[in-house]
Amino acid sequence: MSHTIAVLGANGFIGGRTVEMMRLLGWAEPRPLVRRAEALAHVCRFALDARVADARDETALRAAFLGCQTVLHAVAGDRHTILGTLEPVYRAAHQAGVKRLIYLSTASVHGQDPAPGTDETSPLSDRQPIAYNNFKVRAEARLSALRRAGDVEIVILRPGIVHGPKSAWTAGLADELLAGQAYLVGGGRGICNSIYIDNLVHAIQLAARAPHIDGQAFLVSDAEQVTWCDLCRPIVEALGFRMADLPDPPVAAPHRPLLSRLRHTPELVAAYRRLPEPMRHALRAGYASYRLQRDKPEKKAHARNRLEASHERALLHQCGYRLPTTRAKERLGFEPIVTFPEAVRRSVAWLKFAGYPVVD
Repeated sequence: MSHTIAVLGANGFIGGRTVEMMRLLGWAEPRPLVRRAEALAHVCRFALDARVADARDETALRAAFLGCQTVLHAVAGDRHTILGTLEPVYRAAHQAGVKRLIYLSTASVHGQDPAPGTDETSPLSDRQPIAYNNFKVRAEARLSALRRAGDVEIVILRPGIVHGPKSAWTAGLADELLAGQAYLVGGGRGICNSIYIDNLVHAIQLAARAPHIDGQAFLVSDAEQVTWCDLCRPIVEALGFRMADLPDPPVAAPHRPLLSRLRHTPELVAAYRRLPEPMRHALRAGYASYRLQRDKPEKKAHARNRLEASHERALLHQCGYRLPTTRAKERLGFEPIVTFPEAVRRSVAWLKFAGYPVVD
């Protein structure tokens, strides 16, 4: 019997490539799942058993999962998507008789600049300065709780910087270069915990089949230790720039907008709701006035012209520790299938194919 894997987020960068490699290499039968029918355009050329189901719709998911042995959760999004899809997906998988759910988390649950000695056993914090990290930490914890009450196995993959054709770290960097917005903090000398997309898909393949890994998390990365300079240089030079052209800008102070703090801090939300309505109205009016001033064209233009490194990117570019993949090697048999030099060569070739002004 063929191994059928439902791929949630099949229209995304990772999900789409996973579907392609399953189909082309034949190691599983993919069942792509997307939220809207038009999102199937990328995978429809394979004539697959694709389904349309919102990742929050338990009933639609249950029908889509029937006959699948594994579900890959590769849905990307904001806090509501990251946390709001877990219970419907897990319950639907349980009801459909799925054996294993593979969840794509991130190495950033350990922070963008993890402490030396960090591995999968290190405690995780959901009080990090980067909100995305916290959402993923909470997602992993919620999945563990669902597993304790359910029958579907949970396997978590924690990839680092996923690069390759179509990725934000390839096409995104090219776009920033052409727009004059690219930079490297500290000259890009920090360690880049990179993983080429095909190496990540290989890890997904192994995670779908390996025995005795229920409830475990795995850090996965490329075989080579590389810097951010190593990752960026091939793209920078392919587009006719020099590494010396990339500025080392000041780092923006970490901040969260006022409205975000109100929405995501329970104590502030509770305090706001206890206020009399006239006071709440005054606060809303004051915030609206602030936004009008902030969004004036001249202020937006000034902000665009002032290049600052984001707090998240600064931490990444100055990372001083290479996350280990020992557990993935020992328990999954994981070994990257594409070398880093070959990976960046493929990325540059794709840029040329995609119409970027690659210098011959």
